[in-house]
Amino acid sequence: MKALGKIIFVGLLLLLPSCLSWFWEKPTFTLKEIALTRFSLKEMNFLFGIEVQNPNNFDLRLRGLDYVVYLNDQEVGRGQLEKEVRISKSSSTLVQVPLNADFKSLSGFLGPILSNQDLRYKIEGAAIVKAILGSATIPFSKTGVVKLKK
Repeated sequence: MKALGKIIFVGLLLLLPSCLSWFWEKPTFTLKEIALTRFSLKEMNFLFGIEVQNPNNFDLRLRGLDYVVYLNDQEVGRGQLEKEVRISKSSSTLVQVPLNADFKSLSGFLGPILSNQDLRYKIEGAAIVKAILGSATIPFSKTGVVKLKK
């Protein structure tokens, strides 16, 4: 009888990560700021501030984040989260992520970037989020308007 209990317990542990979506709400991702950190003759380096909103009553860990950024409907570049970030329960956290773009990808909107005009953005990708009961990969896509932070 003890063996059956252990088998049921192990089975439940294996099923919990797949049932994660029953117990939590997915976090949301919004691009809040863009800062130009380096400007050279070949490329521009940006730091993107992505707000991660955790609507749950427990902390989450953002373990991975792969993303593609479009400005004014043109792909600027791709990037990845460099370190794990804790997202506190029922709050939002501004996660800073880098992006390197060469001038070829910036040709259509170099003027608006340098003159600090509003930029239409789209950010899409996938986040790996760890919660109490397991991990999940969450695809996301968000559009909006943002200005270059000075």
